[in-house]
Amino acid sequence: MLRVRLPRVVAAAAIGAALAAAGAAYQGLFRNPLVSPDVLGVSAGSGFGAALGIFAGLGSLLVAAASFVGGVLCVLLVGLFAWGQRGERSLALVLSGIVAGSLFSSGTSFLKLIADPQNVLPAITYWLMGSLSGIKTADVLVAAPLLAAALILLWLLGWQLNLLTLGEDEARTLGSNVTLARAVVIAAATLATAVCVAVSGLIGWVGLIVPHLARKLAGSDYRRLLPAAMLIGAAFLMVVDDVARLLSTAEIPLGILTSFIGAPFFLYLMRRERSLA
Repeated sequence: MLRVRLPRVVAAAAIGAALAAAGAAYQGLFRNPLVSPDVLGVSAGSGFGAALGIFAGLGSLLVAAASFVGGVLCVLLVGLFAWGQRGERSLALVLSGIVAGSLFSSGTSFLKLIADPQNVLPAITYWLMGSLSGIKTADVLVAAPLLAAALILLWLLGWQLNLLTLGEDEARTLGSNVTLARAVVIAAATLATAVCVAVSGLIGWVGLIVPHLARKLAGSDYRRLLPAAMLIGAAFLMVVDDVARLLSTAEIPLGILTSFIGAPFFLYLMRRERSLA
């Protein structure tokens, strides 16, 4: 029982914590509460990498590796697009993320179009929905150290994120190396997101909704906000994974459930903020 259930529980907690922390970090970095971990296209790149691996008939570990490489490659492409752009660097990164994400999403759609509709297409489609049903101990042992390193790095950069939320000029005035801080935050958040997608597929809304909940409880100081987001994200995804297994005889993909939960809750938050304004 432990060999089957324990890796899945640990993976759900780690992935929930990582997605929530990455979302909170990006929201602070870009000073936008609507930003999620896929703002730079990492999810689209990871999805394309996994789809390409499945299309090529690779094993599960190689598919995960291809997914990770695809996500990192997409973010590197975003950096290349944004490099040397004049004006607000954060805006250039966001716009470049939209372009790169669209390119990789188009590649995934093309692979689905030419894939074998009997075997390959269903495998790609199910993987893109997000699930922890195939988690093994080996997956956890590979992913856990990478996620731990990314989360620790984000937590240590909490004070830098506090400065970056004030704006680039203000952060420089207060002694922050904005270019270096932005690069390290993006690298850590990209690592966390790419590993999550490589292990579990695409699970949306966690990195968008959970930081708002954490902000309500812990405030806007990222030294407290990031640990709170990690704890809430871990608990949230463990509960959703239990619901996914128990709600129906056939396991429901996590991406579907998080969308059902996340979209209405986000609308509630928007209405509540408007009523308090």
